[in-house]
Amino acid sequence: MNAKKIVELRREAEKAVAEMPDGELKVKAFEVILNHLLAGPDVVTVRTGEGEKEAKPKGGKEKVTATSIGGRILVLKDEGFFNNQRTIGEVREELRAHGWHYPLTTLSGTLIALVQQRKLRRERAKEGNKKIWKYSNP
Repeated sequence: MNAKKIVELRREAEKAVAEMPDGELKVKAFEVILNHLLAGPDVVTVRTGEGEKEAKPKGGKEKVTATSIGGRILVLKDEGFFNNQRTIGEVREELRAHGWHYPLTTLSGTLIALVQQRKLRRERAKEGNKKIWKYSNP
């Protein structure tokens, strides 16, 4: 994509939010619209309970963009992260590697909810003298 096309898409996004009052909402709306325009016409965004999925239907690889903690953990699951048993600390570190930062106290409730929904499995394991929970694919 050349610079001229990018400028054209930026102007189109600016037009789309021109009537909105200035503020955070206008900035966020501009970002979303511009990202959508830059992604191109072949991208379809689908909202799910776990977040958003952007699928490129014309043979392109699916790109998943989750917006909730549970959705982001399921992104890790789709990537095969839970093929091996993982501790909550390992889950936290992998989320951080994706740029998603959460405290352990927030992750614990979400992981338990995913276990209750049978999207993950939780098993008690022993590391040294400590008993810990490990999460994996069901």
